[in-house]
Amino acid sequence: MNVLIVGSGGREHALAYKISQSEKVDKIFCIPGNAGISSLVTACFDYDVSDVKSLVNFAKSELIDLTVVGPEVPLVNGIVDEFEKEGLRVFGPNKKAAQMEGSKIFAKRLLEKYNIPTAKSFVFDDYDKALDYINKNTPPFVIKADGLAAGKGVMIASDKNTAEESVKDCFIKRKFKEAGKKVLIEEFLSGDEVSILSFVDGETILPMTPAQDYKKVFDGDKGLNTGGMGAYSPVPIVTDEVYETITSQILLPTLDALKNEGIIYKGVLYAGLIFTSDGPKVLEFNVRFGDPETQAILPRLKNDLVDLIDAVVDGNLSDKKLEWRKEKCVSVVLASGGYPEDYSTGYEIKGLEKLEKMDGISVFHAGTSFKDGKVVTAGGRVLNISALGSSFEEARKKAYAAINEIYFENMHYRKDIAKT
Repeated sequence: MNVLIVGSGGREHALAYKISQSEKVDKIFCIPGNAGISSLVTACFDYDVSDVKSLVNFAKSELIDLTVVGPEVPLVNGIVDEFEKEGLRVFGPNKKAAQMEGSKIFAKRLLEKYNIPTAKSFVFDDYDKALDYINKNTPPFVIKADGLAAGKGVMIASDKNTAEESVKDCFIKRKFKEAGKKVLIEEFLSGDEVSILSFVDGETILPMTPAQDYKKVFDGDKGLNTGGMGAYSPVPIVTDEVYETITSQILLPTLDALKNEGIIYKGVLYAGLIFTSDGPKVLEFNVRFGDPETQAILPRLKNDLVDLIDAVVDGNLSDKKLEWRKEKCVSVVLASGGYPEDYSTGYEIKGLEKLEKMDGISVFHAGTSFKDGKVVTAGGRVLNISALGSSFEEARKKAYAAINEIYFENMHYRKDIAKT
């Protein structure tokens, strides 16, 4: 089997890592890939992932048997629909289903229609009306740009001035461009947040082990929202009983709701949940593997990932059962200084070869490339250091010991990932 992976981040490196272990696979290609992925696959090609026609032609010319789409943007733009029109096997939801992430308003209306637990919300397409709502109500508020914003379109405003600046960012400053043309203002919910990713084949939903990620850029959940600064798996608060509650009250009803709306959902459905005093509620949905949750989940997966993906594409998921390693996994993101705002790239990354000899350590590249034969930084999130251990304490120690061997200029990371 020849496999094509679309994407260039830590998530895609983790996917390549698991896919390369499958006995079903002969060749793996990645578009565009990164420095780390290139060492695992047959070849990387620097195409634009938004150029779907070129990707379709590549899949045909290289006799690709399966395409796995990592990032949300091509999914929301309909890459799956175009591949399927050409008779190509592809893993991911079609354009209609991908609205679950592409429009927070779409997802919210679905949840409300089918009485699936979530925060109360109001939709605005006008700055003055949004401001009027803020002035008439009591903070805190959660303000969300409707569309895709690379994980940075959600703002928690603890006071009215911050709330006003947040809606101004969307409507006046156009910080999120088209994604901010409409805005959700939600009630603030407090509690622990958990991510549950599930395989879905249209009829069957198979939830994975839970993970918890860290959105804020600084220790103690301070600073700006990012795409994620680290994650761990499993999550102790998600007991078997809680897991069953999430499945019966949120995941299965969501799949039924989609089916009732005439939407055949295939791929990964990511539920961002919060545990409130009234039980778990949905904060958001994503339509792909999470990043960095995937880097904490896949190292624990015993199953052949390609076998699971085939089952999703072919509609045979009901025959599958997930198996997980007992070890805990902690994954820490190493970022460029200044991220998620302005940052510089092109710095040499030193010490990578030392990590290859460390037991239980996986290094997943995110924003990296080659320059003059050396691996250099090429993005905001640069590396993911994932460590397996018999306890979270052991996994943390191993992850941070590995980080001590790595250096690039202006390297930044949180020091409290999975800290109890």
